[in-house]
Amino acid sequence: MGNQLVWNERYNIGVKFIDEEHKKLFSILNRLFMYRKEEEKSQWVCQEGIKYFKEHAMKHFTEEESYMASIGYMGFETHRRLHDNFRKKTLPALEKELEQTSYSEDAINHFLGVCAGWLIGHTLTEDRAINGKVISKWGELLPEDEQAVMKQTIIQLLHDMFQLNARVVSDCYGGERFGDGIYYRLVYGNQQGENWEIFLVFEQKLIVSTVGGMMDTDSDTVNIMIMNAARYMAQQFVNSVKGNLYSVDMYEMKEENLLTYSQFNRIFERQNPQFSVLFDTGSGYFSYCVVAPHLTQNENEGAVKIKTENAMAEIGKYLDKRDVCKKKKVLVVDDSDIVRKAMGELLDKDYAVTLANSGLSAIRCITLNRPDLILLDYDMPVCDGSQVLEMIRSEEDFRDIPVVFLTGRVDKGNLQKIIPLKPKGFLLKTLGAEEIKKNIDEFLKEEPV
Repeated sequence: MGNQLVWNERYNIGVKFIDEEHKKLFSILNRLFMYRKEEEKSQWVCQEGIKYFKEHAMKHFTEEESYMASIGYMGFETHRRLHDNFRKKTLPALEKELEQTSYSEDAINHFLGVCAGWLIGHTLTEDRAINGKVISKWGELLPEDEQAVMKQTIIQLLHDMFQLNARVVSDCYGGERFGDGIYYRLVYGNQQGENWEIFLVFEQKLIVSTVGGMMDTDSDTVNIMIMNAARYMAQQFVNSVKGNLYSVDMYEMKEENLLTYSQFNRIFERQNPQFSVLFDTGSGYFSYCVVAPHLTQNENEGAVKIKTENAMAEIGKYLDKRDVCKKKKVLVVDDSDIVRKAMGELLDKDYAVTLANSGLSAIRCITLNRPDLILLDYDMPVCDGSQVLEMIRSEEDFRDIPVVFLTGRVDKGNLQKIIPLKPKGFLLKTLGAEEIKKNIDEFLKEEPV
């Protein structure tokens, strides 16, 4: 990540001291990026620089929270929780890694990549929501005490039912794809027509190792029998959690669906979650999400309702349709909704496609579900394609993933910037759909599944 984080005036929220502090945090990270490239800079310099960044970040959080409280910002409690998640979980975990590795180059790179990604994403979304420049995705979160009870209940249930020692990876899971996933939705309603939707997202290997292991099956994939058993266990799991969510406890189940990732992602992007937590169980990832469509909007996604008379047939169709193990994985990173949608529709038939709208989201997606090819927009704001590629290349586990730049133009200046980064290639967005698909097929032809 030799390039600098680029500040753009349009990311100001209009509050002078907050905007100045954002620029200061960007500047500190930029200095740290330079320090790590200079051999004469000692480990002590990096340690002091990281300490300086942390102190400024903590000071900024406190001042920003005071400002939000002073103007009566409606999203204050939610915003503070996001700060707490970073200062009480993310930063301590990164600091522990730095200390355990004696500030190794990889640990410093990891620290800088995560902090840069978080700062960019938070500045562009939640911070800009303070003055109404964007709408916060997390505006309708459940009260903090209910969230805490639910998280602890889920962790305890995972231990009691499957002997798993789960830990919270994220308090604000954004719907990113991880591994080969199973997406299960339960809809609960009351007589007033209010609905709550519960989404359970399982990494396939988690179901195989838990439910499959309890059934004493030799299958290493999710078959119809395992999936049918998993449905009923999931319902019991939800009922146990639901008992601790007082506002949902009196609702009865109206509908259940097995969703494709595309269906899940469309619902998740459009509707604000009230609870969305990602767990690492040690045997695979698991996410528990709660959405209240009556608080936002409710649209029919065309998912087939599973009933007693059609359950086995629908499970069979679902498992056949989601056979992503045989599909290569493509991550499309672009800040344009139009481009992401078009690329998703173009590639979805032949590949397992994941969409990301920023560098931060891309790094999350790569970490959770390593792709076979990354299509990366070169001209994204703040953290552009070259900086995202530098982040990818800085991680040993990711540096060999082929990256193809998406660009709206190819001129001498652009080529001079792109070639030294050694991408697998580049694609013009102005090409016809058929030619773009043909090029992507060629890029993936020699890549192992």
